[in-house]
Amino acid sequence: MRIAFLIHHAYGIGGTIRTTFNLANGLVERHPVEIVSVFRYRTKHQLFLDPRVRLRSLVDLRKKSASYMGDHPLAKRPAKVFPCEDGHYHRYSELTDERLGADLRGLDADIVIGTRPGLNMHIARQAPRRLVRIGQEHLTLNTRPTRLVLRVRRLYPRLDAITTTTEADAASYLRRLRLPGVRIQAMPNSVPDPGIPPGTLDAKHVVAVGRLAPVKRYGDLMLAFVKIRAERPDWGLRLYGGGPQKEELARLVSQLELDDAVTLMGPVTPVEPEMAKGSMLVVSSSMESFGMTIVEAMRVGLPVVSTDCPLGPGEIIEHGVDGLLVPPRDPGALADAILELIEDDGRRKRMGRAALEKGRRYDTARIVARYEAFFQELLDRKAGARGRLRGLGHQATAYGVGAWYVTKDRIKAVAAGPTRARRRRCLG
Repeated sequence: MRIAFLIHHAYGIGGTIRTTFNLANGLVERHPVEIVSVFRYRTKHQLFLDPRVRLRSLVDLRKKSASYMGDHPLAKRPAKVFPCEDGHYHRYSELTDERLGADLRGLDADIVIGTRPGLNMHIARQAPRRLVRIGQEHLTLNTRPTRLVLRVRRLYPRLDAITTTTEADAASYLRRLRLPGVRIQAMPNSVPDPGIPPGTLDAKHVVAVGRLAPVKRYGDLMLAFVKIRAERPDWGLRLYGGGPQKEELARLVSQLELDDAVTLMGPVTPVEPEMAKGSMLVVSSSMESFGMTIVEAMRVGLPVVSTDCPLGPGEIIEHGVDGLLVPPRDPGALADAILELIEDDGRRKRMGRAALEKGRRYDTARIVARYEAFFQELLDRKAGARGRLRGLGHQATAYGVGAWYVTKDRIKAVAAGPTRARRRRCLG
C-alpha cells in the first residue's frame, strides 16, 4: 500500500505531529509512506522520523530560505477551498488552495489521510476517486463549533472513511451525522516503546505534561497542590510544556505561594525520560480527545490520576487498577486522589506495574496491524467492477446528501433572519 499523510505542519512537537510520525514509522516497515506538510517553519523536524518516510512541504515559510513563499501574491488572498470554520483558516490562502489541489490530484498513493477538518475537506473536494480518502479526527466532534459541524456534515460524505481516537467519539459521529457509505472507525493513537527502564516511583514529585492552555485546567492543579503542600510539603509538581498561559500560571504559582513546590519546566522532547523521574502523572483537563500523555506515562510505568473528562481518559484508565479517575473541575477531588497514591507506596507501585502492562496495548506494531487491516478492507471495497459501481453510487449519494444539507441550512438561515444569515455566509 502506498500511504500519504496530509498534515498542517510537521516541524513541532504537538500531539497530531507525534501520532502521525509514530504511525508513519510503523507503517514504513512494510509500505511506502510519505508525509505532506502544508507548511514548513523550520529546517529540521523535532521528533524522530524513520528516514524511509518521505517528508515534504508545500509552502515554505522560512524567511531565510531560497524557497520562501510568504510574499507570494496568492498568499495574501484568503482561502476559498480551506473552510473558514477551521480554526487555522487565517493561515491558509489561495496559495495553499492551489498547492494542495495540485498535489492531491497528482498524488502517487493508494491511500491519503488528512489530519484536521480543513485538510479532510480538501481531500473530500480535490482528491481523485481512485484514492482511498480518510479523514482522521484528533479532536472530538462534540467540542467542534456548530458551523464546523455543519460543514463536516456536508462534505465528509465524499470521504471513504473517518477515524476517531475513541469509541465514544465514533459513536458521536454515528449518532449526530448522517454519512451514508462512510466507514467510521475508532483507532487509538500508537505510542512506541520508549526504550528506557520504567520509573521506580520513589521520587517525591508528580508530573504533568501538556500545552499550557485553558482546556488543560492547570489552575485547578495548582489549587489542588495548595492542599497537597499543606499535608505533604516534601512532595512537588513538575509541569512540562509551553503555551499561552505560561505567564499566567507563573503568576498563580507565586500568588498561591507554591514556588517551592511547583516548577514550570518548559517543553521537552522526548518527554518519557522526564516522566520516568516522577512517581505519577496528573491530568487536570476539562477535555481530552485521547490522552497521549496518559499512554506515554503508562509506557514508563507511571500510574495516572486524571479527570474523567470527555472522552479519552475513561477509555484508557481502569479506575483503581492502573490509575484513578476524578470529576473534572474539582481541585479538591484531584488533591485527594494524588494524596491517596502519595500516602500508599505499595498501591502506587502496584498501579504502576498495571499501567506498564496497559501501555503495551498501544504499542506501534499493534496499532499498525489494525490500520493495515482497515486499509485493506477499504482498498478491497474499491477494487473490482462491483467496487467501482459502489464507488460511483457512493459519490452520487454523497453529493446528493451534501446538496440537501446545503439547501436545508440555507433555508434555516433565511428563516432565522438577516443577522443569522450573515453569520452563516461562509457555509455557502
